[in-house]
Amino acid sequence: MAVLLEIKNACKRYADQVLLDEASATITDDGRVGFIGRNGAGKSTLLKVILGEEELDAGEIVRHPRLRLGHLRQHDPFEPGESALNFLMRDSGKPDWKCGEVAGDFEIKGEMLTGPVSELSGGWQTRVKLAALLLHEPNLLLLDEPTNFLDLRTQILLEHFLRGYREACLVVSHDRAFLAATCDQTLDLAHGKLTLHPGPVDEYLVHQRERKLTAERTNASILSKKRDLEDFIARNRARASTASQAKSKAKQLAKLEEDLQEIALDPPTAAIRCPEVAPRRGAAVRCHEMAIGYPDHTVASDVALEIVHGARAAIVGDNGQGKTTLLRTLVGSLTPLKGDVRWGHGCEVGTYAQHVYTSLDERQTVLEHLERAAAPMVKHQHILDLAAAMLFRETALQKPIKVLSGGERARLCLAGLLLGSSNVLVLDEPGNHLDVETLEALANALVAYQGTVIFTSHDRSFMAAVASTVIEVKDHRVIDHHGGYGDYLEKVNQEIDAAEEASGRHRPAPPPRGKGGKASGKEAARADHAARKEVANLEKSIQRLDEERRKRKAELLAATDPADALRLHEEVVSIETKLSTAEERWLELQEKIDG
Repeated sequence: MAVLLEIKNACKRYADQVLLDEASATITDDGRVGFIGRNGAGKSTLLKVILGEEELDAGEIVRHPRLRLGHLRQHDPFEPGESALNFLMRDSGKPDWKCGEVAGDFEIKGEMLTGPVSELSGGWQTRVKLAALLLHEPNLLLLDEPTNFLDLRTQILLEHFLRGYREACLVVSHDRAFLAATCDQTLDLAHGKLTLHPGPVDEYLVHQRERKLTAERTNASILSKKRDLEDFIARNRARASTASQAKSKAKQLAKLEEDLQEIALDPPTAAIRCPEVAPRRGAAVRCHEMAIGYPDHTVASDVALEIVHGARAAIVGDNGQGKTTLLRTLVGSLTPLKGDVRWGHGCEVGTYAQHVYTSLDERQTVLEHLERAAAPMVKHQHILDLAAAMLFRETALQKPIKVLSGGERARLCLAGLLLGSSNVLVLDEPGNHLDVETLEALANALVAYQGTVIFTSHDRSFMAAVASTVIEVKDHRVIDHHGGYGDYLEKVNQEIDAAEEASGRHRPAPPPRGKGGKASGKEAARADHAARKEVANLEKSIQRLDEERRKRKAELLAATDPADALRLHEEVVSIETKLSTAEERWLELQEKIDG
C-alpha cells in the first residue's frame, strides 16, 4: 500500500472565509474515498489545488512520483463532426478495439459510438468523457459531483465500474446512496479541517454522532464537578482551617478546565417550508392522446396522463428521452404537437427550471427579490430563514443579483418559488445546487406539502423520499408506473444486469485446459480437488479476518486518544488489504470450480 497523495498542513482562505486551516490527509493507492462537506466548505477548491489549478496559502501537496491523476472534464473537448470513437482514439492514443471495449462498459455502441458525438444528449456525452478518462489509466480518479445531470442508468453503470476499479479514487458527491455504493473510506471537510475515516459514509456519520454525544456527556459530568468544586472553594477559602483544602480543590478545578472537550458547532439546520395551501381532490392535470416534441422531431406520442391533486409525481427516464420536454409542455412553455394539457380549476402552477434564473431582475438585491416573490401572509422571519437555508445569510442578502453565480441564482429562484402561494410545484432538478442537509430538508418539506409536486431529479435518495408515483419517458412513450420509486429502481437494475450478462462481462473464467486444447480428466480432477481445499481454507481465513476487522473498527469508534485512533486505523487498513486479497483469490477459485 503506497501513499499516492499527502495533504500537509494545508491553509487556504478567500477574504474572511477560511476554507483550509492546517488541514492534513493521506490518500493511498487502494483508497476509494468519498469526500463530503457542506456547500462552500472548500471541497472543489481542494480538488483544484490537487490538480495544480490553484495554490495553497501555506502547507503543501506531496505527490507520489508515479501518480497519474484523472479528472472528469466539465467542458466539451470534442471537435466539430467528430464521432465518439474518433474522439476516444484521438484523446487516448489507444486503438479502436480498446476504445470500443471501454465505451461498451457505458453502453456506448452502434451509431452512438460511430455517429457525431455532438448529436448525443448531455448525459451520453458525459459517458463518452468518462470512457476517455478511463482510457488514460489513471491511478487516482478525481470526480467532482459525477452524478449531477447523469440519469439513473448511467449512475448505476458508473457505480458498477467504480466497484470493480482497482485504483484509487476521490469522489465529491452530495448523493450518499452513490457514495455508499462506491466508496469504502470517507473524507470530511468541516471547519477547515480534514478528517479521514476508514469506513463508508453512513458509518462515519454514525461515528461522528456517537463521538459528539460522548463529548457532550463528558463535558456535562465535568461541569457538574466544576460547580461542586467552585461551591466548596467559595465556602472554605476564607477559613484558615480549610484554606489548604480550598487551594487543593482549586488545582483540581484548573485540571477539570483542561479536560473539557471542544465540540464544533454544527452549521444551522436548513429551515424550509413549502407554501401553505388547502388540500384539493380530483385531477390536477390531464393529457389525452397528446404528442410532445418539436416541429421536426416528435419526442413522444399517444400520451395519456392523469396526475391527481396531492400526488408527488417523479418524471424519470434516461437522458435525452424527453423528461424536460414533458415538463415544459405541461407548464405551457412548449405547445403540444397534438392534443392539449388541461389543468384543474384553481390550479396555481409554480415552475422551477435550470434556465429560469435568466429572467431575474438584475437590479434587485437578493432580499428584494425574495420579499417581492413571497406571498402576502409570509412573515419576514420566514423569508430570512429560507434565505439562510439557501446559503444567503447576513451580508449575502444585500448582494445585487447581477453579481451572483449560476448556482446562487438557481438557489435564489427556488427560494422565491417556495415563498409563493402555488398549489402545484413543477421542479426540474431542484437539488443540483444544494448540499445533503438542505436537500433532505427540501424533501421533508415537499412530503409535508398539501399541494401537487411534479419533478425530476438525479438524486436517488431524494426521489425515494419524495415520490409517491413514477412516470417514465422512454422509447417515444410516457408510461405511468404502478408502483413506487423502489420498484422502478429494481427494474432498471435488472435491465442493466441482463445487458451485462448478455455481453459476457460477468461470464465465469474458462476451465483449465490440457494438451491439445482439451482438459485432461485426471489433471482436471486433481486441480478441482486442490481448488476446493484452498477455497475451504480461504473461507476460514476470510471469516477470521472479517471478525478481526469488526473488532478493530469497534475499538476505533470508541477510541478517544489520537495516537490509538491512528494505530487502529492502520490496523484496519492492513486487515482490509488482506481480506480483499483473500476474497479476490476465493472468487477466482470459485469461478474455476463453477466452470
